[in-house]
Amino acid sequence: MVVLAGGVLVAFALVQETKPGWWERLWYPLRYEHIVRGHARNYSLDPALLAAVIYQESKFKAGARSTSGAIGLMQLLPDTAKGIAVHTGGSAFRVEDLYDPEINVRYGAWYLRHLLQKYGDERTALAAYNAGQDNVDRWRRAGLGIQFSETRHYVDRVEELKQIYRDAYSKELGG
Repeated sequence: MVVLAGGVLVAFALVQETKPGWWERLWYPLRYEHIVRGHARNYSLDPALLAAVIYQESKFKAGARSTSGAIGLMQLLPDTAKGIAVHTGGSAFRVEDLYDPEINVRYGAWYLRHLLQKYGDERTALAAYNAGQDNVDRWRRAGLGIQFSETRHYVDRVEELKQIYRDAYSKELGG
């Protein structure tokens, strides 16, 4: 029995180390792939990046709501989403819309594209997505990098997840 348990542990460790595609798919699911792919295309985003942000924000749970009031797959704050709705031609924004995966990912993809255009690089855009544009603008004016350890971890994690989604779901995401 001990030998079997030891063998199972060795096998588990080997799978954990080599991370084959099926293992990554088990631990990092991809939901709403047609929505992710479509809005990534519409907003000229890397679909693996969009999937990574969604996973980090909500683990692909459309009904997610944070203690700060962020809602849905991409954890958008209602005020931010209302501004996005206005910028994208919407006139009848409702907070409940943020629970709709299609609307949430559309707004989140638009916002991510906006941040990428504003800051010109992915890491800074991701920092702004997490910590807010006001914080990132203040850091940049002071010539500083990311000042929140939580935000540094967020950016690093999203970059890691982007590679995982690119490797594990290249066919589904159009890579």
